[in-house]
Amino acid sequence: MANIVALEEILDEIKNTGGITDAILVSRSGMHIAGKVPKGAHAETFVAMSAIMLGAAETSTSELKEKLRIVTIMLEHSKVAMGIVTPKAVLVLKAGLTDSDEKLINIVTNFTPKFEKAL
Repeated sequence: MANIVALEEILDEIKNTGGITDAILVSRSGMHIAGKVPKGAHAETFVAMSAIMLGAAETSTSELKEKLRIVTIMLEHSKVAMGIVTPKAVLVLKAGLTDSDEKLINIVTNFTPKFEKAL
């Protein structure tokens, strides 16, 4: 069983890294696990579509024989990145436009062991 308190603490730690405004943990099937979706977003739609987009990126790139690191969506004033942190969970980050993809990849990579332990 997931330790929701521990997951929320991990997500808060991520938001304290600077530049990350939102951090949400979503199941691969599109269900909300922990964290708050960005203000103004419909929670069910946001988490479901995040999981679907990541799954679509995996499927569309599967023939390339490379591991998917993150999916990044560039918006007008921010960016959203999704990365796999466990076989069953996706970390969704909302960040500033100036945050590098490498920074977002590092967050996904560095926090994966904490999510694995809490899940």
